[in-house]
Amino acid sequence: MATRPEEKRWTYSEFARLPDDGKRYEVIAGELYVSPSPLTRHQLVSQRLNRQLDEFVEQHDLGWVLGAPVDVLFAEGNYMVPDLIFVRRERVGIISDRGIEAAPDLIIEIASPSSARIDRGPKLQQYMRFGVPLYWVVDPDAGHVEVHELLGSQAEPLIEAETLTWTPVPSGPTLTIEVPPLFRGFE
Repeated sequence: MATRPEEKRWTYSEFARLPDDGKRYEVIAGELYVSPSPLTRHQLVSQRLNRQLDEFVEQHDLGWVLGAPVDVLFAEGNYMVPDLIFVRRERVGIISDRGIEAAPDLIIEIASPSSARIDRGPKLQQYMRFGVPLYWVVDPDAGHVEVHELLGSQAEPLIEAETLTWTPVPSGPTLTIEVPPLFRGFE
């Protein structure tokens, strides 16, 4: 389960010095969250999604798909490590050696028992606050994907049970992802 070990405001330099010990460290709204290593099914779902997204993005030269661990550095006190991100080709300048230095075009979190509350609460709030236009919460336990789209200043949730459609660039190609195969083997 993700825990908050200390009540203090974390800076990036403090965050960057945290140990590389297999745990996932994230700072959300100034608070440090620590999560255990992901479950095997979490990794399988992430890998299946990453493969589909990456092949599509590469085929159409749309940008970059990156998987964890990669830091997304929004502002002082907000350093998160999403499971998958996409950055459009014309915005790849936000990618640095430190991580992603602005809002990616798509963030995907694979919910697990230890992260679901944070993925749907503090992370959703911060992702929308910093202008992430599209946020997917993939839930292997429920067998669905929640799509949160930033519309103006509000996030609109939509749950798609059977298929996801994703058009990463306006007037560009659309990828259709069949959702049930993402969870194959977890019945």
